[in-house]
Amino acid sequence: MKGFLFVLLGLLGILQYQLWYGANNLPGSVQLREQIAIQQAGNAKLIERNQVLREEIIDLRSGTEALEERARNELGMVKKDETFFRVVGGSLKPAN
Repeated sequence: MKGFLFVLLGLLGILQYQLWYGANNLPGSVQLREQIAIQQAGNAKLIERNQVLREEIIDLRSGTEALEERARNELGMVKKDETFFRVVGGSLKPAN
């Protein structure tokens, strides 16, 4: 009976060692879950960014309004017979 008890305690010790210090240990598993959560959050941001870019591409392909807006903002282009005003000044002050 004592031999059987020692064998069971030995097996329990081996299992505990594997749980805490083995190849797929518990602390490593917790760390991997945290890394997965961080990666999934990063992926969600990238998916959202890709969706915005897809919508912009569709908008650019479908009409000229987005193309005009982009040319005005990024290239400073103006239409023929159009007056362009550039306002230069300090920061805006809120109305009291």
